[in-house]
Amino acid sequence: MRVDLISREYPPEVYGGAGVHVAELVRALRRDLDVVVRCFGMPRNELDVVNYLVPPELSGANPALATLGVDLQIAQDVGGADLVHSHTWYANAAGQLASLLHGIPHVVTAHSLEPLRPWKAEQLGGGYRVSSFIEKSAFESAAAVIAVSAGMRRDILRSYPALDPAKVSVVHNGIDLERWKPVDDPDVVRALGIDPDRPSVVFVGRITRQKGLPYLLRAAALLPPEVQLVLCAGAPDTPEILAEVQAGVRALQAQRSGVVWLDTLLSQHELSAVLSQATTFVCPSIYEPLGIVNLEAMACSAPVVGTATGGIPEVVNDGVTGRLVPIEQAQDGTGTPLQPEKFVADLARTLTEVVSDPESARRMGMAGRLRAERDFSWGSIAARTIEIYRSLL
Repeated sequence: MRVDLISREYPPEVYGGAGVHVAELVRALRRDLDVVVRCFGMPRNELDVVNYLVPPELSGANPALATLGVDLQIAQDVGGADLVHSHTWYANAAGQLASLLHGIPHVVTAHSLEPLRPWKAEQLGGGYRVSSFIEKSAFESAAAVIAVSAGMRRDILRSYPALDPAKVSVVHNGIDLERWKPVDDPDVVRALGIDPDRPSVVFVGRITRQKGLPYLLRAAALLPPEVQLVLCAGAPDTPEILAEVQAGVRALQAQRSGVVWLDTLLSQHELSAVLSQATTFVCPSIYEPLGIVNLEAMACSAPVVGTATGGIPEVVNDGVTGRLVPIEQAQDGTGTPLQPEKFVADLARTLTEVVSDPESARRMGMAGRLRAERDFSWGSIAARTIEIYRSLL
């Protein structure tokens, strides 16, 4: 069986969880299948990986139209595949068109949903209506849809009620347990400006509305003074959200010491060392289908404090591998907390409880590593994905 897998992101051009997912899934699938990767961006030095650039005529176009320019090229080249599998709306049009053109099944993996990310209009303008149209059309016509969590499956069926529920399966994200493991390297941590002898709360993620970073900055002001806040945050969606975060960090740094912002891409070793020394990892997202970064933290034996939303409760076992922070959210697609001050206070209280009991935090971190080993290996995830492929042929 030859599967053509389409993704905007593929190493080394990876900026989010979807890119990590695709890279790891491809590696696992290739143990049993012939997989051709078709991705956006510059040439990759890897066999059976084909890159595509935006056509020159669309280089100044709205990003949604530029994306379609890439998708059309990919759809043409999928000929000869037995099945096409697309990841995110950026690749969905290529998958749908390839399915129609070549008469093969199209599988979609949902890493996020456009109806639940209305702030993308800040980034795409009218292109957000285009991306929403692409996603809706691709999902409703796909032979199968894979959700990365049960929470995501519920969101898919709520967002696209015309979709047959029998077509939507849950296959969780996974984690490479050889690459992600505890790393004890205090010298690397110090070189990054972090004091390994002080308790720390670590955040890793893109600067985007869904990650809830402004709420975390407000909560951090309420933490005990000895606690460090380490932000591994970059790739802002818009200048506006970047400016909001910059202002919040400056205000926090004026109030307390130990506020460290690392806005450059860390190496695997560096990030593992940072996660491993964390008293706790924090995921304050207001929208999170699953959160691979939570699995990365768990694999490094860091307890996770996460918002009780989306797929996070499927990863974080409350009181065992970390803590869940309750949230009441608007149902208008934004995920905005209905009581933002309560959410901030609850987040601060939960983080304080965890960092104030380092022995309990250590036990939760060890339990998280064991859960990652038991439930989130890429081998089992690839096997389930192949079952879905074969059911369609």
